[in-house]
Amino acid sequence: MSAKNTVAYTVTNSLSNTEDIHNDPKDEIDGDNNVQPLQEWLLSSDKAQRMAEFFSFLGDANRLRILSVLAKEELCVSDLAALLEMSESAVSHQLRNLRAMRLVSYRKQGRNVFYQLHDSHVFHLYQAVAEHLDEKDEG
Repeated sequence: MSAKNTVAYTVTNSLSNTEDIHNDPKDEIDGDNNVQPLQEWLLSSDKAQRMAEFFSFLGDANRLRILSVLAKEELCVSDLAALLEMSESAVSHQLRNLRAMRLVSYRKQGRNVFYQLHDSHVFHLYQAVAEHLDEKDEG
């Protein structure tokens, strides 16, 4: 047998006699025993739909700009309007929508109404997305 044929025979024989180190992912999740623990992490269809609507709602740049400012400080409509260069009516409309989604809340002080992020969940969600987008692409 030539050296070339010996190498080819050895490689072929080694591959056929050795279990593939990189198992097919399908083999790893076949059967109830392997996927069952993941079942508790699977979103229900209803919750997945609600989350999709929530993230779609956040797809508005003006709403995100409002959240960015309210992540730092509570403000009234007139201050938000001046800062964002929007009409008070447009800001009020966005704040109404943000309140409906429980992203902002308000408090009254005399005749003024001050808006802030609803709770720490909203702040952490905003902060996590902002930090994620600021990361350098490591790919």
